[in-house]
Amino acid sequence: MKKFYAITTLAALFMMGNATAQVSIDEVATTTEATFENEVKGDVVEADFVSEAKRRADRIALRKERNTVDFSANLHGSLTAFSKSWQAAGDNTITILANVNFLHTFKKGKFTLTNTASAKFGYNNMKIDLMGDGVQKGVWFKNVDEIALSTAPQWAMVKNWTYGANIKFRTQFARGYDARGDQQKDVNPVSNFMTPGYLDASLGFTYVLPSEKFPLKVNISPIAMSATYRHDLSTTKDYGVLTGRSKYEGGLSLQLDFDRTWGKNGWLRYRTTAYSFYGWITDLSSMAKFEATEDKPKYEHVVPTVRWENTIDIKATKYISTQIYVQLYYNKAEINKLQVQSMLSVGLTYTFKNK
Repeated sequence: MKKFYAITTLAALFMMGNATAQVSIDEVATTTEATFENEVKGDVVEADFVSEAKRRADRIALRKERNTVDFSANLHGSLTAFSKSWQAAGDNTITILANVNFLHTFKKGKFTLTNTASAKFGYNNMKIDLMGDGVQKGVWFKNVDEIALSTAPQWAMVKNWTYGANIKFRTQFARGYDARGDQQKDVNPVSNFMTPGYLDASLGFTYVLPSEKFPLKVNISPIAMSATYRHDLSTTKDYGVLTGRSKYEGGLSLQLDFDRTWGKNGWLRYRTTAYSFYGWITDLSSMAKFEATEDKPKYEHVVPTVRWENTIDIKATKYISTQIYVQLYYNKAEINKLQVQSMLSVGLTYTFKNK
């Protein structure tokens, strides 16, 4: 046991002492460069690819900001029917009126383009005695017929003022007759497609009243042209085209436009357009061949034209509305009397606006 303690004590003393060692490294004669390999495949990702969805959304938003679309379509009608035993006199009648209006406005910087298109067509059916033998027969008769197109490119000039052109065209779809029974006989029509046809073009300035409650637009054109066309020479009226198939006049024009909607859901809308043309250059060659009549006296070379349209739309529900339309028209070259047209209709309606 004493020997074990002695050995342990000597080992402890040996470990507490300093220990030294000598290590030698031989000189390396050659060196080898280390190389690294990346086996992960990499692709270049373009920024355009990442932002394609955003760019598409930006284009749609910009297109919606620049373009304003207003479309409405109406189908109005009425039906009245009586039995043979009905105690009071009455005729069976059917009336149908279709109405389409389109407005498109494009804005980019100082440039604005306004395009409009409208179409109206109405038919009614009523029994009449065609042959004079007491036998009545239902006959369809056109009472409303018009196509109207316009375009107006404008450039901003100063605050609320623009300058540019205004081009308008009007005509109708089908033949028109003086009386319901004339279309069943060999009688010349009163009107037809492009008979009459009207083309108005002007250059001038437009002022827009800066008021949301009274959105009035005034166009003043010191340079204007008014053309009247008579494609069908068989019509009983000449519409002021005394020679050939067309007549052109130069002058100045004035146009007022107003369009406002009332109510949260737009239940009331009033639109009006007043257009006036005052000619100072006319087709003088036809004047010598013109013969005055009682209804149409011989007019001078200055021929005023006035056209005033008024439309009131009243919505009962989203798809049912009432429309009141009144037009006053005066064209001394056609007839020296004021022409008036008025309509009251109730029916289905559809309206679309992108803003």
